[in-house]
Amino acid sequence: MSGNVTEVLAGFAASLKYEDIPGSAREYCKDVLLDTLACAVAGHKGEETPQVAAMAGALAQSDESSIIGGDRLSLAGATVLNGFLITAVTMCDAHRATLCHVTPEVVPPALAIAERDGRSGRDLLVALTAGSEVLTRVGLGLDYPAFRAKGWHSPGVLGPFGAATAVGRLRGFDTETMAKAFGLAGSQAAGTFAAWGTPTVKFHQCRGALSGLLAALLAEQKFLATREFLTAKDGGLYNVYANGGKPEAAVADLGKRWELEQIALRLWPSASSIQGMNTALFDLVEQHKIDPARVKKVRIGLSQTVFDLHGKLPQYKGKFDALISGHYTAAVILHDQELTLTQFEPARYDDPNMRRAAAEQIEIRPDPSLTGVTATVEIETDAGTLTSRCEHPRGSPENPLSRAQIESKFRTYAEGVLSPAAISGTIEAVNNLENLGSVRQLMDMLRAPARRAPLAAVRG
Repeated sequence: MSGNVTEVLAGFAASLKYEDIPGSAREYCKDVLLDTLACAVAGHKGEETPQVAAMAGALAQSDESSIIGGDRLSLAGATVLNGFLITAVTMCDAHRATLCHVTPEVVPPALAIAERDGRSGRDLLVALTAGSEVLTRVGLGLDYPAFRAKGWHSPGVLGPFGAATAVGRLRGFDTETMAKAFGLAGSQAAGTFAAWGTPTVKFHQCRGALSGLLAALLAEQKFLATREFLTAKDGGLYNVYANGGKPEAAVADLGKRWELEQIALRLWPSASSIQGMNTALFDLVEQHKIDPARVKKVRIGLSQTVFDLHGKLPQYKGKFDALISGHYTAAVILHDQELTLTQFEPARYDDPNMRRAAAEQIEIRPDPSLTGVTATVEIETDAGTLTSRCEHPRGSPENPLSRAQIESKFRTYAEGVLSPAAISGTIEAVNNLENLGSVRQLMDMLRAPARRAPLAAVRG
């Protein structure tokens, strides 16, 4: 490793070319982008979406940037609102090594700048690859357990680096300017687990996207900033946030091993950490004809970390609680044998029978033998007991979703938001992203002002 870690990562991002990216990483980046767009169109159903839309509309009065499934807002407003839409209904990606959602921070500012500047799909692909790779690698260098022990929440801390990288790559930054953008991004790195259990954790993500955009746009103006933010002795990210971190991990095999391929996707809405539980449950309900009325008890084992986050909500409140409640999610999978946003509407989660099932039929306990998102499920019926164990959830790098599954997810949630022609056109554009002449073509298809008038109206 030559030079400091900040500048090494900056040099990588500034010099990355399409030809440098292996085919597997390019294709996975397309998978991630299409999944992100599916999450964003679904995000119009988020409880807090109108509140964030009002705030985003108040940031500025220009309208140069498209809202996914909506109209137009300012560059800043679109970055914030698209970032929130991606995470609004708890079904976007997760980089499990750092428990960080990557796409709400990286994708929105990249789309906004690429649209504004008329950049090609190939340019966007390179920018998204660079932003995702830098974000995840900055996270690897943190030493996540030490970082988490201090209470930090990854998206608001790591997100600005990924967002600044993507914007800087689209704007053609050299290494020095990119490193300064990292310094300005790090100066905005924030967000802690004090927000857990509230929608503020989702605000961390869209705010991270805006922070990275601001960092890159200010660095482009030659604003003076440190080029050694990550490892600076006095106030550097790794020293303050993680007791020194593991800087060498951030650059190990850089450009040879692609950390972005470790980003996990979600087939179902609900918290990323209970996707292992979801997979184990679906493995059973898909293999056996289970009559919920004949189920005496469902016993679920989770790692201590996941249990602390999601195993203590048998009595959930509204939609956000339902989305992160292991009890409710398990109960609705058992009874409905499907899991879409329909299961997270008040008509379903407020059903007295469903609330009773979550509180009485589902038992969740921490299992010290389990780590990460590994989960065990035992379904006791009057005819016997069924068991399942999930090491790798559907959508994880070890158990990836197919492109067809991601396309189906996009079609499911884009229906009623985008026209059938726009849905098919978006899928085709993403599948052939390197041949797309201008990102404006993609954003024109994703914009649906007539269908999203309430979001467009907030600027007035």
